[in-house]
Amino acid sequence: MGSRGTAAQDGTAGTRRARFVGTALAALVLGPGLAVTAFAAGALRDNQRAQADRVMDQRTALARAAVTGETGRYRDLIQVVAAGLGTNVRLTAADFAAATAPLERAGLVGATSVAFVVATSPGQIPATQRLWRSRGVTGLVLRPHGTPREHLFSVLRRDLNHGGAGTLGVDVASAPEAAAALAESRRTGQPSVSDAYVLLRDRGLPAPRQQLSFMFAAPVFGAGALPEFRGWLALGLRGRDFLGGVLGTASQGLLDGELYATDGSGRRVQVAAYDARGGRDLIRQASFPVADRHWALLTAADARYLPGARSSTPAAVLHGGIAVSVMLALLVWVLATGRHRARAQVLLATADLRGAEAESRRQAGLLSAIMASLGDGVGVVDDQGRFLLHNPAAKALLGVADDIEGPQGWQEHYGLFRADGRTPFPVEELPLVRALHGEASDDVEMVIRNENRPDGILVSVDGRPLDPSAGLRGAVAVFHDITELRRYETDLAVFAGVVAHDLKAPLSVIRGHCETAADELADAAPVPEVTAARASLDRIARAVDRMAAMIDTLLAYTTARDAPLTLRAVPLGPLVAEVVEHRTEQPRPAGTPPPEIYVGPLPVVEADPAMLRHVLDNLVGNALKYVPPGRPARIDVAATPADPGWTRVEVADRGIGIPAEDQPAIFEAFHRARSAAGYAGTGLGLAICRRIVERHGGAIGVADNPGGGTRFFFTLPLAATAPDERAALDRACAERAAIGQAALPRPEDDDERPRAGPLRPAGTASDPPRTREAGPAGRA
Repeated sequence: MGSRGTAAQDGTAGTRRARFVGTALAALVLGPGLAVTAFAAGALRDNQRAQADRVMDQRTALARAAVTGETGRYRDLIQVVAAGLGTNVRLTAADFAAATAPLERAGLVGATSVAFVVATSPGQIPATQRLWRSRGVTGLVLRPHGTPREHLFSVLRRDLNHGGAGTLGVDVASAPEAAAALAESRRTGQPSVSDAYVLLRDRGLPAPRQQLSFMFAAPVFGAGALPEFRGWLALGLRGRDFLGGVLGTASQGLLDGELYATDGSGRRVQVAAYDARGGRDLIRQASFPVADRHWALLTAADARYLPGARSSTPAAVLHGGIAVSVMLALLVWVLATGRHRARAQVLLATADLRGAEAESRRQAGLLSAIMASLGDGVGVVDDQGRFLLHNPAAKALLGVADDIEGPQGWQEHYGLFRADGRTPFPVEELPLVRALHGEASDDVEMVIRNENRPDGILVSVDGRPLDPSAGLRGAVAVFHDITELRRYETDLAVFAGVVAHDLKAPLSVIRGHCETAADELADAAPVPEVTAARASLDRIARAVDRMAAMIDTLLAYTTARDAPLTLRAVPLGPLVAEVVEHRTEQPRPAGTPPPEIYVGPLPVVEADPAMLRHVLDNLVGNALKYVPPGRPARIDVAATPADPGWTRVEVADRGIGIPAEDQPAIFEAFHRARSAAGYAGTGLGLAICRRIVERHGGAIGVADNPGGGTRFFFTLPLAATAPDERAALDRACAERAAIGQAALPRPEDDDERPRAGPLRPAGTASDPPRTREAGPAGRA
């Protein structure tokens, strides 16, 4: 009994010692673990604060750049339009409407109207009123205010952004801020911006609806060595509307904003404010010049809502570290009270587990930080169309917080439209759906417009199938916001239109002087001096015509993408006949054989007739132009079936051809094939054709003609009202394909072709082009 009791006492003592050692070891593990956890959580929190400051600085810089860029764009636009108005010696209401029309499409946020303001003395008011009435401003009544030395009347006006109709004839001198800006602009000859004030047109509104505004003014001077001052071009800008529109877009609704302007006396005035969600724990201020004034932008944000500025990582590390430390301490206590071998095995197993857990946490944290920091939107779906991931940038771009399962509801849920902003985007053509089918896509443009994005944004989307290493089938899409890019391209188009208008005016004057001089020399004796003068006038006239044609081509290139489409049913046969007649009615150089033109059965398509005529005219004109000297042009126009509801139009020739290395780039702007050297051209015709065809939803391409030369082809949608024509076209094309007559005839077969009578003149009555309409088996 004594030995058993001693053994029990020894066992109890050993157990007590083991528990004491285990508790001591557990305390040693728990204490440092908690300390390291607290230190790591604090470091992460400090890093998070620094990251929030960096994100706020970036957002503020973007907001400042947006406000500065927009005000600079407004100033530049009115300066360009004012310069254009100055070239018009006798400005009328119609001229003003044409010159300011691009401003209505330029997306000037907050702008109310643009007006032409003239200065007149009190004694000249009746004469000024009669003058502008005679220039098309019927019913103009000038209403002077007070007795200044000089009245400032708005005599022409265009309202912008559906801001409501203003009143012509208002005396701007009644607003001291506006009058001071006009005086400063006339004195310096540069655009000027007024102090903040309530616009004259807004002073009749209820006080809550009134807002402080500005007026941008640009002087209008006539051309000449001593420019004559004619008036001002004035643009009204409401401060709150401007700040809300620009800052809301630039910051994606994440920044509060307050806009301050310094007036002429140096006093700082708050013009407008914009409120975003959340509080204000981050505040920044930036100042910048606007014309001859200085503005300041105060921004504030709640770090909780800034992407990448705040995360749950510090709290997760703190709680996770505490949990891990407690678990490790408990494990050490258990192991310290067990046998040595079990303790070693458990320690080894838990070491691997801790390493894998740390690596997994690190990888997950890194992936989460990368996705949250990306400025482009990223979306990932599984093979059933269920969203696995949407990073913050994607949710901000889409404007919809919740996702839905299944591709069929994506278009309506997110508000996805084609680039025209009206046509719903087909589900089967969405980049994610195409990627689920294994097809990659790049630069697919679509408009996102829903109740959170009523104005819509334009995005470019890339889609790819998910890499198999992920362990599941799916697709990933990347979204890029290109709204600002398209807006700047629109500004460039407006600028090109104004410049082209200004360039064509002096060309018309030059050609008029040439024609006058030629008329004066018509009856002069044919002495060498007179003959040389006539030749010089002819060269000048031809150069003027080439310059005018180049300007028209550049304008067509800039407007082919954005001009509105007027779609209707267009019979291709009569349109091709009209193009061929126009192209062949001009005289040919001496010794040039007449062209041979063959037209197959052509369907009725759904297209814009004017734009489609431009495509056909360019392709037929190229086929007539790029021909070796001394050989007749031979052209074949036909159509073949394409996808259901579509047709493929082909224009084949026997010209000089296009080298294979040039064919991939032939539709790029200003690209000309090496074989076209020595032939006139700008390199824009085929680029315009591609823009027009792609706007109709089709595609255009080029290939070698089997009989020699080149074969251009493009696709168009068939008109819904032409089922008989489509059936006839299918039969004709099937019969022709069966006998192998898809290419133009070879030269040795030329004498065996059936001929038809002349369809139209080709420059001379005795030498018409050989033209016929081919039947199902008679196409050349």
